[in-house]
Amino acid sequence: MKLSPDTKFYGVGGDDMEKLGVELLYHLKNFSSMGFSEVIGKVPFYFKALKKLEKEVVARGTKTAIVIDFQDFNLRLAQRLSKRGVKVLYYVAPQAWVWKPGRAQKLKTAAHTLFTILPFEKKWFGDRGVKQVKSIPHPLMLTYKNLLSDIPAKPFNSWEKKLKILVLPGSRRFEVELLLPEFIKTTEELRKTYNVEVHLVKVSHIPEAYYSLYKNKVDVVHESQDLVKAMKECHLALAASGTVTLSTGLFELPTIVAYRASLLNEFIFNNFIQYKGAVSLTNIVHGKNIFPELIQVDANANRFLRVIRSWLEDEKTYNEMKRDLKETKNLLAGDNFSVPEYMARVIHD
Repeated sequence: MKLSPDTKFYGVGGDDMEKLGVELLYHLKNFSSMGFSEVIGKVPFYFKALKKLEKEVVARGTKTAIVIDFQDFNLRLAQRLSKRGVKVLYYVAPQAWVWKPGRAQKLKTAAHTLFTILPFEKKWFGDRGVKQVKSIPHPLMLTYKNLLSDIPAKPFNSWEKKLKILVLPGSRRFEVELLLPEFIKTTEELRKTYNVEVHLVKVSHIPEAYYSLYKNKVDVVHESQDLVKAMKECHLALAASGTVTLSTGLFELPTIVAYRASLLNEFIFNNFIQYKGAVSLTNIVHGKNIFPELIQVDANANRFLRVIRSWLEDEKTYNEMKRDLKETKNLLAGDNFSVPEYMARVIHD
């Protein structure tokens, strides 16, 4: 807004956008839904909102639209608006390379500019005909930009006096229920050989009962807002697959990535999802497996122990991993340009 003071902003947003002067036709809370049945129930609302937003764009003579996340809805909106001659700034790219690769063809015609947050995405979408693709820093780079300059070195054997293990069992109940017992079995077995200090990061929306079962086997408990402190203190991590595994990559923390889901979800992934690559964002960013990924039946204490012991006993393997992890922040830096300035130029062209 500072770079384009004469521009009127309106659309869908939350309280922060409203405070900045955006005229809200819909509040974000109206779009939230949980679970399949609730999503289905809101389909009529979504189509009504699409029609209203398109109608407002035509009535107001809008020339540029910025669409942010909420992929299924915003892709449909982008297609409608581009047919009206509106320049659509699409922020950020959907993970079409995982599933629904056909979205790239839709973005080819719908997006004036597509912004991507993973290093390979710029080429992936460009190869599929999206003409204007800009790589921007991953949101975690913005979150941690002032915290990545003083990461403790933790050289090989720095754990001789005390081995600090960070347990990150996930942010969903089924993850905590299935993975935390295996993580704790792992740390208990390591206590037989090492002076182990177990750190656990818990999340507020998971019932305390899920964690209290292991309160006598956890030495330090951190709230989710203390994740950075925990990552800096610990030597290695056991983590549920998710965004947190990119955080551990940025903070150069050796991590075992684990995932367990229902047999139905496993069947769907194996039979209906074309993507067969890495699941950890750190591995995806690097284009190779730096973090071991142990999925479904392989996500067990015996496999975790095998990996951890290889790190603790093999200096060459450990140092190579640490060296690779140092490059994570460079891979996520994006192109050297200002997103606000670029958007302002498009608005005024």
